[in-house]
Amino acid sequence: MIPAPAQGENPTGLRRGAAILAVFLSLAACGPRPWNNPYPPEQRGANILYSAFSSRPKHLDPVRSYSSNEYQFIGQIYEPPLQYHFLKRPYTLEPLTAAAMPAVRYYDAGGRPLPADAPAEAIATSVYEIRIRPGIRYQPHPAFARDGAGRYLYHDLDEAALAGVRVLSDLSRTGSRELVAADYVYQIKRLAHPRLHSPIQSLMNRYIVGLAEYARELERALAALPPGEHWLDLRRHPLAGVELVDRYTYRVRIKGKYPQFRYWLAMPFFAPMPWEADRFYSQPGLKARNITLDWYPVGTGAYMLTENNPNRRMVLERNPNFHGQRYPAEGEPGDAGRGWLDDAGRPLPFIDKVVFSLEKESIPYWNKFLQGYYDVSGVSSDAFDQAIQFTSAGEAELTPAMRAKDIRLVTAVQASTYYMGFNMLDPVVGGDSERARLLRRAISIAVDYEEFISIFMNGRGIPAQGIIPPGIFGHETGREGINPYVYEWRDGRARRRSIEEARRLLAAAGYPDGRDARTGRPLLIHLDVTGGGPEDKARFDWLRKQFRKIDLQLVIRNTDYNRFQEKMRKGNAQLFMWGWNADYPDPENFLFLLYGPNGKVKHGGENAANYDNPEYNRLFERVRNMDNGPERMKLIRRMVDIVRRDAPWLWGVHPQQFVLHHGWYHNAKPNLMAHNTFMYRRLDPALREARRREWNRPVLWPLGLAAVLLLTGLVPAVVAWRRRERQPARRREG
Repeated sequence: MIPAPAQGENPTGLRRGAAILAVFLSLAACGPRPWNNPYPPEQRGANILYSAFSSRPKHLDPVRSYSSNEYQFIGQIYEPPLQYHFLKRPYTLEPLTAAAMPAVRYYDAGGRPLPADAPAEAIATSVYEIRIRPGIRYQPHPAFARDGAGRYLYHDLDEAALAGVRVLSDLSRTGSRELVAADYVYQIKRLAHPRLHSPIQSLMNRYIVGLAEYARELERALAALPPGEHWLDLRRHPLAGVELVDRYTYRVRIKGKYPQFRYWLAMPFFAPMPWEADRFYSQPGLKARNITLDWYPVGTGAYMLTENNPNRRMVLERNPNFHGQRYPAEGEPGDAGRGWLDDAGRPLPFIDKVVFSLEKESIPYWNKFLQGYYDVSGVSSDAFDQAIQFTSAGEAELTPAMRAKDIRLVTAVQASTYYMGFNMLDPVVGGDSERARLLRRAISIAVDYEEFISIFMNGRGIPAQGIIPPGIFGHETGREGINPYVYEWRDGRARRRSIEEARRLLAAAGYPDGRDARTGRPLLIHLDVTGGGPEDKARFDWLRKQFRKIDLQLVIRNTDYNRFQEKMRKGNAQLFMWGWNADYPDPENFLFLLYGPNGKVKHGGENAANYDNPEYNRLFERVRNMDNGPERMKLIRRMVDIVRRDAPWLWGVHPQQFVLHHGWYHNAKPNLMAHNTFMYRRLDPALREARRREWNRPVLWPLGLAAVLLLTGLVPAVVAWRRRERQPARRREG
């Protein structure tokens, strides 16, 4: 016989029921903070921007970094002398740490000064003089820490001193100092450091006087370092092309005339590097602990990296030593109406901290954005129909569900181009014959990029009319901007020429009905690509359909990227897919993609089509070093007309960026050239907190129902238990 519970002892079922009720009541009694909030309670209402990253940045050293996922961090930390105006378009350079825009002087081969309007061919050397503003200071960092006698605390750390050190913050003492011109000189020297492999060294060897020779000098100096010495002090090795004038002024000597150099002065490659940081991070004990510049940057910008945990999160916090800037007081027409000038003149930055959480998949990020846990989001293909709809005029707008949550849409055409290129060395589609030219034009008409944008890009792009994308000097719109060989201007807009016209061009090229008139054989066009997923298959099927419209057979040769690269280097591809993102907003950065001496096969350059038109080449050599103005525009128009006529590319697409943000996120204007934009953004944390509570209210009735059902199920057990409690008492009385 199972003994009955002692009087006053709760049975197991009652204990469980009471526990569940207690949990339910405690949850119901919780405060207003949503239960699904992924952030700690102390961040409630804080002035923090929440973002994400999908893979850790490989390089945070500004001399090595050349990737957008890296620039989103180092652009907030490092400060080159120039920056892009946050609001003005076309993109406009302005001083950042520089006191004014650099002064440029020209000299002939004999070292004699030349006037500012001297022809480019007369200029042997350009000298850029940059003066930086006094009083700018570096973020707190252990590299600057000193003891009472002025000695650096952490420049000679042995293993005993490093015991217990795992991350940079374990070195508790920090210091700072003023930014000086020598720091910019030191960084330019680092471009040639043999151990760093800067991705722009080969390019800068062509422009910065003496840089190539300097790289060889540093190789010899490294080989001559004493055993156990790991730091090469670049201060001891002068560079002919860089001169330190005084504490706040330095000069850079450029071969010939290269006005695009001013754009490089807005990139992290030319940000300052204090020698103390180079010395500090050269220590083997720190490298062994992954405490390096690639992991812990040091700069003068608005933010500093305080946490780098690539398996969880990365955190930028306001730099307490930031010299300060003010929000711009002017922009484009329409900026004021969108609220982008409301903060004019206010000190920057507005946001105290930026928290990046690891998100490897787009769907979890999107769901958290809708819950208010991320402030900004792109629009993936999976979420596009949920977020975006198109008007009868073809304009993108938000769906009612998004507008009801006060989500805003901002779009911008990227300074990029994605195209299909013909290999101009190919005997069928290449060359300068009229036969090949007509064939390329026929294919250009047949491949309907408007349809491609609609199907595969959710409408996020514009068909390219030429080589220069919007936002870059030389790009034209309207009737003057269309490619007349592929489009015609009708009813106030560009309309693709008909398939019938494409067929006529094909017949004139000697391929009636898609067959070679000389042999009677069908014409096969080979397209080399990389990829092979489900989305790629749909895209390839679509491309075959485009060619079938003019009775051509498209053979797609799919290969891995390394093999594809080899084919491109050797000129074995016939038709290929490629793209280019602007390094800087100058037409030269696109026009050079079709410059003959930049051909990939003969010269190893970026002219993947191997296009080589003598007139285009002569014009490019004149245009590349010209300042923007009517004369440059006239020459660019001629160049664009030449390549439209020759059709070395199917001009493809300029992609359009779609960005969503919540109503509490302000100053959201996209700037696709600037890297330091976080300091301009502003939040309303109180509104965000209110919306999070509204959108994430817990649904309690299922818990209540479960509790009622549980209690209902316990009633018979309680009754039975009470009966058993009474039975022994009756027996004893008897």
